[in-house]
This record gives sequence, C-alpha cells and structure tokens, in this order.
Amino acid sequence: METSNRTLATEVVLLGFSKNGIINIALFIFFSMVYLITIIGNGLMICVILFSPHLHIPMYFFLCNLSFIDFFYSSTAMPKLLVDLLSEDRIISIIGCGLQVYISVFLGDTECLLLALMAYDRYVAICRPLHYPILMKWTVCVWLASFVWILGFLLSMVPSFLMPMTACNPNQINHFMCEVIAVIKLSCDSIYMNQLVIFSISFITLLVPFMLIICSYICIISSILKIHSVERSKTFSTCTSHIIVVVLFYGTAMVMYFGPSSQYSTDQEKCISVFYVIVMPMLNPLIYSLKNKEVKKAFIFVNPVSH
Repeated sequence: METSNRTLATEVVLLGFSKNGIINIALFIFFSMVYLITIIGNGLMICVILFSPHLHIPMYFFLCNLSFIDFFYSSTAMPKLLVDLLSEDRIISIIGCGLQVYISVFLGDTECLLLALMAYDRYVAICRPLHYPILMKWTVCVWLASFVWILGFLLSMVPSFLMPMTACNPNQINHFMCEVIAVIKLSCDSIYMNQLVIFSISFITLLVPFMLIICSYICIISSILKIHSVERSKTFSTCTSHIIVVVLFYGTAMVMYFGPSSQYSTDQEKCISVFYVIVMPMLNPLIYSLKNKEVKKAFIFVNPVSH
C-alpha cells in the first residue's frame, strides 16, 4: 500500500497569509473589524426580521435564513484565522480541520440553494402575483426552507462519509483555513475520485441553482417590461439586492471551483476564498439593508421589548 511508506498526519499546518509580523497585525485589525461587522450585521438582521411583524413574509423569512447561514459561515474560519495571525504555530488538529471542511461546505452549499429559492420567491411574487398567497404560504415556505437545509446537508456530508480521506505528511496547506480543495491534496491516495466528487457536487450546488436563478430573472424582467414605467422601477428594486448578492457569491465560488487551476491552492484562490467566506457574509446584510426601505425602517423603529 502507498500509505505504508508515508506518515499519517495528526494535525495540519496552515501557512496563512504571511510570516511578517507587521503584516499579520494589520490583517488582524482588518479581519477583526470585518468579523465584528459580520456578527453585528447578521445578528441585527435576524432580530429585526423576528421582531418586526410587517417583515413576517416569505421574502424576509428566507433572508433571515441567509443571515443565519452567514453568521455561522464566517465563524467557521474567522476565530481560527484571528488566532493564527497572532501566533507562530498555525496548527489545527485533523478532527478540527475535518469539522471546518464539513461545516463550511454544508453552509456554502445551503446558501447556494437558498439563493435559488429566494429567486423563485421573487419570480412567483412578480410573475404569478394572484397565486402567490397559495404557492408561498407559510407551510410551503417552511417546507421549502427545510428541503434546502436537508439537501445542503446531504450534498456536503454524504460524499464525505462514503469517501473518507486519510491525510499524510507533509501536512502543510497554502491556505488560511481548511478549504476542501486544499485539504484533499494531503490525501495518502489518489485524489482523482475526490476531485470528481467535488466537481459533481459543485455542479449541483452552483451551476444548477445559478441556471434556475437566470431563468427566474428572465421571466421577471419580461414581466416587469410589461408594467407601466411608474411602477417598473419600484417592482424591480425588490430584486436588485438579490441580484447583487447572487453575482458576487456565485461569481467568486465558480471561479474557485470551476477555474482552470481549481485543483491547486494558490495565493489567488486564497484571496477568492477570503471574498466568499469572509467578505460576502459581511456584505449581505449591508446590501439588503441599504437597498431595502422596509428593512431600514425596521432597523430604526423595531423595539423588541414591546413584543
């Protein structure tokens, strides 16, 4: 066996961004601010939606799910990253690395599916307004959201359990976190099947939802063009925030998983990971709150005590 001549790894060394202390301190300050904004922004978004009765509609129910995902998605990498920036030993145990991979993949897959579900909600609201109360009633919304979470779990966890990986030394990866593409390079065996599984899952969680989103917005734009010009901008404004988030999130994720050098963990891909794992969870609540008058009003007037 190939593993008989290699030492099994019990921990993983994350090379991070730099060995320069000044650069690491600057990065620590920057990422601390990003993480603080992420936690506060998504936490406030969840509270505002929960405690504002006028936001208890399907669109904001799905947005609450998105904020919940972003809250924990960023937390899978940020605490460890902040510690490593001030530490000489950037070591994570194999178990900790595995958990980071599974949780981040699970939440990332679920977010991809949820963004497609949010596009479907906008499609029904704009293209089938008379059927909206039936097609998107609360029981249906809960079932759809549950389906997204369960499917995201199955797509991320089941392949990992069916194809367990044994990590060998050398145990260094050129990354700030245990990104699945970087971690499989530590495998004692051939990674061809692992890469095939990752590509297949990425196809299901990235390309298929993205195509559904495109189809939804083709129908939405077609319907909006039939509306009088006075109401057209108001109707489309409910979709602009979602479009921005979809383009940013799917765009960077597709470059990462379908790019020409997707099997390598380069500095460029490390920066891409920073964007969709760390920056996007911070931007999402800002994009939705700044582009949405109802959310901005709720931020100002919500009073949890009164409820």
